[in-house]
Amino acid sequence: MSIYTQKQRWKLWLFVAAMSIIGVSLWYNIRLVDKIAADEQGKARLWANAIREKANFILRTDSIFQTISVSERKKVELWAEATKELGKETNVNPFILEVIKTNEEVPVILTDMKGKITSWRNLDPVKAKDTSWLKQQLDTMRKQYPPIVIDIYAGQKDYLYYKDSKVFSSLKNVINGLIKSFINEVAVNSASVPVVYTDSSMQTVIAFGNLDSVKMKSAAYRTETIASMRSKSNVITVDFGNGTRNYIFYEDSFLLKQIKYYPFVQFAIIGMFLLIAYTLFSTARKSEQNQVWVGLAKETAHQLGTPLSSLIGWLEYMKLKGTDEEMVREIERDVKRFEMITERFSKIGSVPKLEKGDVMAALEESVNYIKLRTTDKVSFTLTNESGSAVVAPMNVPLFAWVIENLCRNAIDAMSGQGSIHIQVSDQSQFVYIDITDSGKGIPKSKFKTVFEPGYTTKQRGWGLGLSLTKRIIENYHDGKIFVKWSETDKGTTFRIVLNK
Repeated sequence: MSIYTQKQRWKLWLFVAAMSIIGVSLWYNIRLVDKIAADEQGKARLWANAIREKANFILRTDSIFQTISVSERKKVELWAEATKELGKETNVNPFILEVIKTNEEVPVILTDMKGKITSWRNLDPVKAKDTSWLKQQLDTMRKQYPPIVIDIYAGQKDYLYYKDSKVFSSLKNVINGLIKSFINEVAVNSASVPVVYTDSSMQTVIAFGNLDSVKMKSAAYRTETIASMRSKSNVITVDFGNGTRNYIFYEDSFLLKQIKYYPFVQFAIIGMFLLIAYTLFSTARKSEQNQVWVGLAKETAHQLGTPLSSLIGWLEYMKLKGTDEEMVREIERDVKRFEMITERFSKIGSVPKLEKGDVMAALEESVNYIKLRTTDKVSFTLTNESGSAVVAPMNVPLFAWVIENLCRNAIDAMSGQGSIHIQVSDQSQFVYIDITDSGKGIPKSKFKTVFEPGYTTKQRGWGLGLSLTKRIIENYHDGKIFVKWSETDKGTTFRIVLNK
């Protein structure tokens, strides 16, 4: 089993383990959040029920007060009727006198048709001596209730005005206090949920609580908030018994909303942390690999320099000795090739200078060099789709190294017998170079692995050729190289993309 197969399996197992841990943690957190949410919602429902019961209590209390009000009105009417009969009869019925005496709670003032006060009852006797005070009391009674008309005789009428008794007034103060307390309790609620108390139109806000007071000044925001709460069916109807209904709208507390999204935010932060950590680790690993590459290349160039200098000296010596010219020429060609290889290694680790170059000329030179060192059983073809010169920025020695590596790998994949086709496409921004062989092919799962350092299918290979190729194209030429197509026993196509 290769190191990269083990690496992929480890990655898979680690991914499964990480997903399992995240899944279990997320499940536990969601359960915990659901319990807290249920507790919060239970508090909100308890508060809502308490508000509803208090509204019903106020409704019942108000109903009792209405009954008392009607009773006081009837009492005054009875007192007025008794007063009328008292004025008619010479022999006073004791029952009538008793009716008149029993009104000891409801303050009343009797006036004639011109509004002149003729008598009063159940008012402060000391203050009643002041005529202006009596008139003030009369004005108060006129505003509170309509008078009871007493027909005397021959079209003569008296008017009986009255107001609430002290007991009833105290009770009304109690009900008003209850309503104010109710509104305050709605706004400042123990469940700490956002709440809006409106009139029957559902638009006019009477009170609100746990909401942004600045935003609530905006009519649009109020309407949007009420509509949102209404859509969730969180509505309490408040009926005070006077034919109108008010409404209380509420929703989940801000804390509950935060708790609901907490697990997702938590794992997003953890995921971001892991991504940053992995990126930093990967960057450090690549930096370390770069250092190894540079050190290896520099040392190789240094080690090649000594025998190269010696070979150059021996070549000059052979020329002086009159050695066969053909032999000297071939050796000289190989020495120059040796020099170019040394130059290539010396360029690794430093930023090479890119110059506009003829892509087809560079390809032809590399292909011709490979042809001379390959059997006739391998055929080479080179085509240019555009039919014109193709120019791109490149470093010719390093680019030639890439082509030679790809061609050598193709020859090995074909076992020294087959065809290699190189096709160049000149586009507006890029140059595409497709190198296709008729070899054994590459499994789809290995399309990326083949470029990793150390990956090889050869028994004696180092597995550095394609890794070096990728580094030269992507790091030094700012291009791309990848496996475009491959099929078992049919061949492989590598694509090189150069920026124009």
